[in-house]
Amino acid sequence: MGTPARRPTLLGRGSWPEAARIAEVLRAETVGGLLLVGAAAVALIWANSPWGDAYRALTELRVGPAALHLDLTLAQWAADGLLAIFFFVAGLELKREFVAGDLRDPRRAALPVAAAVGGMVVPALIYIAFTAGAGDGATAGWAIPTATDIAFALAVLAVISTHLPAALRTFLLTLAVVDDLLAIAIIAIFYTDSLAVVPLLLAFVPLALFTLLVQRRVRSWWLLLPLAALSWVLVHESGVHATVAGVLLGFAVPVIRRAEGPGRGLAEHFEHRFRPISAGFAVPVFAFFAAGVSIAGSGGLGASLGDAVTLGVIVGLVAGKAVGVLGSTWLVQRFTRARLAEGLSWWDVLGLSLLAGIGFTVSLLIGELAFGGGSERDDHVKIGVLVGSLVSALLATVVLRLRNRHYRRLCAEETVDADQDGIPDVYQRDDETGP
Repeated sequence: MGTPARRPTLLGRGSWPEAARIAEVLRAETVGGLLLVGAAAVALIWANSPWGDAYRALTELRVGPAALHLDLTLAQWAADGLLAIFFFVAGLELKREFVAGDLRDPRRAALPVAAAVGGMVVPALIYIAFTAGAGDGATAGWAIPTATDIAFALAVLAVISTHLPAALRTFLLTLAVVDDLLAIAIIAIFYTDSLAVVPLLLAFVPLALFTLLVQRRVRSWWLLLPLAALSWVLVHESGVHATVAGVLLGFAVPVIRRAEGPGRGLAEHFEHRFRPISAGFAVPVFAFFAAGVSIAGSGGLGASLGDAVTLGVIVGLVAGKAVGVLGSTWLVQRFTRARLAEGLSWWDVLGLSLLAGIGFTVSLLIGELAFGGGSERDDHVKIGVLVGSLVSALLATVVLRLRNRHYRRLCAEETVDADQDGIPDVYQRDDETGP
């Protein structure tokens, strides 16, 4: 008789090299998340202070060459330019996960992909249900509550000091990365009002040259940066949101090293260089220019919370994300007959699902694209995103803190290295027994 097949495991630890790399990524994102929260708080306080007009004047200040149609406001430069860096890093991360990370295994990739899809579909349906009868194009913002802000979520984890196990942090990161890819696809397809074909076709020329150089492992910034900038300018000129250029450039970078030996591959090299810029500067600056909504200017908090758009965003983020991520995870478990990894329960999945309801960066961006920056509806979107993210954070805090004693024990097990070879024993045991 043969050995019975092992049941697949959900939310397992994965490999030690991947766990170590993701731990480094999460440290950078956590610091960036704290800066993001601080920048958003400063903007919100300033916009509602007696000096609110100065804040609005700053966001509407135009700079840039008009001849190239780049005389943009500072808020537009943050949304179109700085977020291109954010999506470039997201493209690098996503490609690396599926080419060289644990997600190259379809069995491991199925869960975060399914969770990301479920976490986008359910919030979108909830938003549409709330706004279907509101008229005035309210349903145009259906994609607003579909995004997860990994930096904000990790900042919440840092503040509440929960000892979340490595497998759950990895799942949250990969879920958010896939979420970012789906969000940029939605922006490119559904939020492009007019398309100029010639600039779009021309954009592929510098993009192709950039791809050729990086495939040859060229790292010279004075060659690559002008090509990346020209790609961004032409995509912006085409009418497609310029952040799409960031993702395409990220996908062009090779992940695998050509020769064995020490040192980083090119994708990891670029990620190491640009992630601090993205997390520490680009995203916080965008948050500063995007989050400063004037409560009085949007008709007061009561009027905003009574608007169908605001309610759709709040319920979509809080309930939609929780139901979508938790439900998709359960369906994967149901149809694959998998079991949760040892030591984890469905309460842990619920806590992560609530944490995924913290939508900020991409949600605010889609709100601007759907209703126009500075419009009353856009102000209502900002209030909805802020309130929904805050409620999701509070609910996730309650669930995760209740489980924190258990997490502390799991984390202690993950740090034991009896043979002092630099690899925790649990990862060596996992390698021996299989997933």
